[in-house]
Amino acid sequence: MATAQIPEGGTLLDTFKGSFTRVPIDAEHGNAVSTTEFLDAAESLTTMFDLLGSVAFAPVKKDMMGNVEKIRKRQLAAPLESQNLQDLVRNELKTKSHTATEGLLWLVRGLEFTCLALSQNVANHDHELSDSFRNAYGATLKPHHSFLVKPVFSAAMSACPYRKDFYSKLGSDEEKVMEQLREYLAALDKIVAILKAFLESKEAKW
Repeated sequence: MATAQIPEGGTLLDTFKGSFTRVPIDAEHGNAVSTTEFLDAAESLTTMFDLLGSVAFAPVKKDMMGNVEKIRKRQLAAPLESQNLQDLVRNELKTKSHTATEGLLWLVRGLEFTCLALSQNVANHDHELSDSFRNAYGATLKPHHSFLVKPVFSAAMSACPYRKDFYSKLGSDEEKVMEQLREYLAALDKIVAILKAFLESKEAKW
């Protein structure tokens, strides 16, 4: 699958329509996370899976995109009640439906998995991607997956490209790639923590 053209001296992150570094978080209203920017950022992140091996990671990408669509569908159905993710969940649950809420739960799990894998890999220069992704999978998604799904994800972990090949695809200037990735992953980690805490609260239970 073709990925976006990286500008001269730039990185793959420069091509993203949405970035977690640009998602508004309203600290005065319970760290409300803006829905549109969050979904754009999540959708952009899935293009990274194309660089990890489109066949093996196709189910991972498909899963995340499916959850983005569930949330977006609810947002389009009730835009005024869905300007931030927490309100979207609260208002959907009032209707006795939980499709988008469940979608958000699984999307956050997928984002946590990706964030942990890449953060570990960026921090440990001697780690191969397959090791970082396998460790992150065990700590995040694996406990929630059925015995039918686990082999699909395990196959994807084993099919990761070599570390040097992956980072070279993110941009020609490795120092710039790493600097941007650290900033991007820190922003993603913050959002994941906010949403995980909310989804574990009584407000988000169905």
